[in-house]
Amino acid sequence: MNQISKKISVFHGRISPEEGLLVGYGAMIEVLGLALPLPRTLTLISFKKRVYNTEEWRVLSPTYAPEDNLYAHLVFALKYEGVNLLFFKKLFKSVDKKTIENWIKSEPKGQYSRRIWFLYEWLMQKQLNIPDLKEGNYVTIIDEEIQYASSISVNSSRHRIKNNLAGTVNFCPLIYKTEKLESFIHENLSEKTNIVIKDIHRDILLRTSAFLMLKDSKASFSIEGESPTQNRAVRWGRAIGEAGKNQLTKDELLRLQQIVIDNSRFVKLGFRNQGGFIGEHDRTTGEPIPEHISARHQDVELLIDGLLETASKLEEQRFNPVLTAACIAFGFVFIHPFVDGNGRIHRYIVHHLLSKMNFTPQGIVFPVSAAILARIDDYRKVLEDYSHPLLDFIEWKKTPDNNVEVLNETLDYYRYFDATSQSEFLFECVDFTISSIIPSEVEFIQKYDAMRNWLDDEYQMPDKTIALLIRFLEQGNGKLSKRAKEKELPPLTEEEVTEIEKKYAFYFEK
Repeated sequence: MNQISKKISVFHGRISPEEGLLVGYGAMIEVLGLALPLPRTLTLISFKKRVYNTEEWRVLSPTYAPEDNLYAHLVFALKYEGVNLLFFKKLFKSVDKKTIENWIKSEPKGQYSRRIWFLYEWLMQKQLNIPDLKEGNYVTIIDEEIQYASSISVNSSRHRIKNNLAGTVNFCPLIYKTEKLESFIHENLSEKTNIVIKDIHRDILLRTSAFLMLKDSKASFSIEGESPTQNRAVRWGRAIGEAGKNQLTKDELLRLQQIVIDNSRFVKLGFRNQGGFIGEHDRTTGEPIPEHISARHQDVELLIDGLLETASKLEEQRFNPVLTAACIAFGFVFIHPFVDGNGRIHRYIVHHLLSKMNFTPQGIVFPVSAAILARIDDYRKVLEDYSHPLLDFIEWKKTPDNNVEVLNETLDYYRYFDATSQSEFLFECVDFTISSIIPSEVEFIQKYDAMRNWLDDEYQMPDKTIALLIRFLEQGNGKLSKRAKEKELPPLTEEEVTEIEKKYAFYFEK
């Protein structure tokens, strides 16, 4: 085989922090020509004998350099770069089975050879011609210093391996430990929520929750570029309010799609039986211009089965709720199992898992869609972080109806992906919800009640009129428009209008 380590200063558009030797996963993907995106972090051996990290690079001194053969680079990758399931699946499909057996036989009790052995048989669902191990300490597949793992492992006596993968063979995204994720986890955002709401009167809390349900519903439609009718928004808001009560099953996903799609006249409900993509059509030819290509329709039900099985496993094992929600919800939207409704159901799944795993207090809706809408550019970026690199590896052709038909095998791209950036984004949204959205909505209701009580005492206005008046004041930045005073509201003197505007400023602008 050709030399694996590669001297670089620029690699596939990434500028390295210094000239050095590319090693590990990046080097192997390049030399073997494996069809998968590069890892988020590449490893470089520094000629200057330095050790440091940047956002995209792990720089190590020459003492860390592996021997320049494939097996040594595999051991290096597992030791310093964690487990990349998509890489191993592509590797095992491209390397001769006998070669893999020889690697393992060369170090039959070595912890890294046993990991490679286990990963082969787990991913390929085939056994190698190697006898069971009879002795040796058990080692975990996932190094918990590098990646998040299941708290409950399953022993494989054949390999003397503890399987602590946070997923199943049919769906297993992995998440790298980062400073940002560790900070959020140690902050204990669930307890932070309890602190935020503990002194709020239950009546205000319930009204806040009801308002947030509707707000989140409207935000979820807005993200999709839709302006729903009030009835449609209320109906979806009601569904959000029930998140966590039902088990997440295929039938539940189909039920949710029926709620989301107001008019199924032009949309075929149920799991797709055709290709799918997100993007535009050429205005002249009508040809598709994909930004994201969905999973092949032939793979959808297998992927959804794997996703639901993994969701159930992570829930039972009390994996971190936000990390669980990130893996399952983003996995769902990447698969894109439906013709329409995927985005709103993807965000519903976040609600469902945070509620089902007792992260959110009972009776409180986390307006995740509202937080996403406030950070819509970051949301698009985190979706594109997954979708855009994959476009280079998906072969497709245009169908007669200007859809896409995928021509190559793409199943593994949707079940073995790196969910780190999606997890960081979701934690940021949850933190924003706790720190900003919920307190601001509670504060608004408290100010609204104070203003309503004053108006009722002074003018004995009915609630409907008060609601209309406050809405006009809000729209006019504390001032009533000429139209509101003359056509929409009961007659008020100029003195009364001035007094009302002063009171609004007192309650709402302080």
